[in-house]
Amino acid sequence: MTDFPFDAVLFDCDGVLVDSEPITSRVLTDMLNELGWDITHAETMDIFTGKAVKDELPLIEARTGATITPDWFVQFRQRRNDALDRDLLEIPGAPDAVRALHQALDGRIAVASGADRRKVELQLAKVGIADCFEGRIFSGHEMPRSKPFPDVYLAAAQALGVDPRRCAIVEDTVTGATAGVAAGATVFGYSPDNLGHSGAQALRNVGVSQVFTDMRQLPALLAGWQVQAA
Repeated sequence: MTDFPFDAVLFDCDGVLVDSEPITSRVLTDMLNELGWDITHAETMDIFTGKAVKDELPLIEARTGATITPDWFVQFRQRRNDALDRDLLEIPGAPDAVRALHQALDGRIAVASGADRRKVELQLAKVGIADCFEGRIFSGHEMPRSKPFPDVYLAAAQALGVDPRRCAIVEDTVTGATAGVAAGATVFGYSPDNLGHSGAQALRNVGVSQVFTDMRQLPALLAGWQVQAA
């Protein structure tokens, strides 16, 4: 991959590197039910996937009539992290794809997630790829604005010393893909046929350049992009 057509690859985390969304959604569903919102797991996935729970605070309070305190968020994150630590699995093929791209780009890869840093670090360690992203983890919680705004991707590109227009971004939701497109990058949409990922057409509608269904395809897809786009 000596003529790799991108200067860096920026990954979302949840749903791209790790199969975390169903686990997080189960915990969130339980806690919303406890607050009095009779919401199903599928409905939670539909409403909250790709979004930071803290950004949906007005909706939660409107549907439950409860005042959501900082302690509630502490409990949510603890219960979520316990479940992730117990049950989390990688997206099939993601660790090998990450390592191949890490080698091809001399380490110029990063994670740019809408999730809090602790969650991202826990998940990367759990699936054995934390070493590939050491010092290159970026959280939307630490930015002025989280996804769908581009702040976290712009911060990642700046830290790597690359033009965001020379970056490939890998996303699986409309919210995240919108952020990547707004950053000026070429966005690749991971859209397997299962719950928790945005559909192929929805991703294309927000400007995703290529949709793919198997993470094992990613290194070759990115390496050959210049030829395809010519």
